[in-house]
Amino acid sequence: MLKRKSDQQLASTVTGLIREIGEKVDINAGVELWDGSLTPLGSEFDGRMIIKIAHAGVIASLLKRPGLDGIIRHYIHKNIDLTGANIYEFLELLAFNSSRKRLKKISKRRILKTLAPFLLVPSLVPEASRSFEGDEGGGKKAARDEKKYMEFHYDVSNEFYQLFLDERMTYTCAYYKDWDNSLDKAQHDKLDMICKKLRLKEGEHMLDIGCGWGGLLIHAAENYGVKGHGVTLAKEQYAYALDAIKDKGLEGQITIELKDYRDLEGEFDKISSIGMYEHLGIPQLPEYLTKVRSLLKPDGIFLNHGITRKGKTKRKRLRARPEKRSIQKYIFPGGDLDSLGNTILNMEATGFEVQDVEGWRMHYQLTTKRWCERLTENREKAIELVGEETYRIWVAYLAGVSLCFLRGTMRLYQTVATNKPKGMPATPQTRDDLYS
Repeated sequence: MLKRKSDQQLASTVTGLIREIGEKVDINAGVELWDGSLTPLGSEFDGRMIIKIAHAGVIASLLKRPGLDGIIRHYIHKNIDLTGANIYEFLELLAFNSSRKRLKKISKRRILKTLAPFLLVPSLVPEASRSFEGDEGGGKKAARDEKKYMEFHYDVSNEFYQLFLDERMTYTCAYYKDWDNSLDKAQHDKLDMICKKLRLKEGEHMLDIGCGWGGLLIHAAENYGVKGHGVTLAKEQYAYALDAIKDKGLEGQITIELKDYRDLEGEFDKISSIGMYEHLGIPQLPEYLTKVRSLLKPDGIFLNHGITRKGKTKRKRLRARPEKRSIQKYIFPGGDLDSLGNTILNMEATGFEVQDVEGWRMHYQLTTKRWCERLTENREKAIELVGEETYRIWVAYLAGVSLCFLRGTMRLYQTVATNKPKGMPATPQTRDDLYS
C-alpha cells in the first residue's frame, strides 16, 4: 500500500529519474526541485539555465492529468519557472533535441514506481485568469462571435503591444531584405512590398480588411497617393488608427470603420488582407473569398497574407492538437490554419486567378523572435500594464510560434490574385517592377 511521503522524500525519490532523463536528452539545463536540489539534464550543464518546480503538487497534477494545458497553467502561475535564459532559448534547445528514441529506453516500470507516491499528493492546477469564455474553437458557425474573438486578442491594450511591435504598430510578418535589418526597417519594407505587389496607383481606392492599427493604409496613402479604407473589429485598434490618421493629416484620404468585413459594400481597385484570414476558421474561407471578390473591381488585385500549416493529401477529422486548443483558449479564439493548397483551391473556386505566391516563413520566424525578445526586455512594464499571467502567456506564445516557423510546422505566404480570369490580367508579365 502506498504511503504519503514528505516533500523532502518525494524530491529525493524523483531526483534519480530526472538524472536518468538528463542522460538521454543531454541539454545544457538543470532541474531545481522544491527542496532546493539541482539536477543537471546534460553532461555539460553550466549552471545557467534552470527549470524550477515549485512543489510536489506540480508533478502530481501532470501525472494525474497529463497535457499541455496543465503545463501552461503551472507556467503562468510560476509553479514551473525558468531562470538564467529566456523561454525562446529553452524551447530552441528542446525543438532540435533528438532524444525521443533514447527516452523510450527508460523502463516504464521504473517510471511508474518512481512517480506512484505522487498519486497521494494534492494536485490542484490553478486556473488562468485570462482564458476565452465561450466557443474558442469556433467550429460551429452559429456559435461564432467574431467581434468577441478579435476583442479578446487585440484589446489587451495598445500600450502593451507598443512594448514589442515596431514604431508603426505592425502586427504581422516583417520583410528582411537583410537579416540584420532592424524590426522598424523590415516592417517598412514589408508595407512597401505589399504596395508594390498590389501595383498601387495614385487616386486608386484601396481596402484593407483587418486593418489593425492602420500602418499599411497610412503607408499606402503617404507613398502611393491612394484613398484608403479599413475595417477592424477591435475597439482599441480602431481608436488608435483614427488618432494616427489624424496625426498624419490624412483624414480626407483614409477612413476606418469598426465593422465586420461581411457588412462592407462598394467596389475597390485593390484589396489587402494581412494576417486576417487565420482568424476565420477553414469552413468560413469560401464565404470570405466570395465576399472579397464581390468588393473587388473586375480589373482589381487582391493580396492575401497569412499563416498556413503543412498540406496533407487527406484532411482527417480528428480532435484538435493540444497546441492548437491552447492557442485558441489563451491567444486566438476562433482561429485555424489552412494549407496553402486549400487556400488556392478556394481562391480559384470563387473566381480568382492566382498570379503570384511567395513564402516568407523565415521572415516570420525572425519577426516573432524579435517580438519575444523585445517583450522579454520590457517585462516589468508589461506586468505593470497587463499582469504577470498575460505577460507570461504572450512571451511563451511568441517563443513557441517562432520555433514552429523555424521547424517548418507553420508557414507564411503572400498570395496575389486577380479578379478577371480571362484575357490579360492586371499584373505585369514579370516581377521586375517589385525590385526596381
